[in-house]
Amino acid sequence: MRAAAGTKPAFPWDDVMAIGFGLLRLSPDTFWKMTPVEFERALSALRPGRTMPPSRETLAALMRTFPDHATMETGFG
Repeated sequence: MRAAAGTKPAFPWDDVMAIGFGLLRLSPDTFWKMTPVEFERALSALRPGRTMPPSRETLAALMRTFPDHATMETGFG
């Protein structure tokens, strides 16, 4: 559901608390003392295999190695 023009959607406190208390099994004291970054890092343990996005330098190197233009061999762009 979209928020009305000019207003922000409400923060999903119910979902965040359910994850913090239910999945991560944090105590209320620990949960409320966590920063958003700490909470995200704790939550990342439930998402194995996820990595950080490539750096700007890595992306530039990939774009040089695999440019987006058609070649005679493949015909793909």
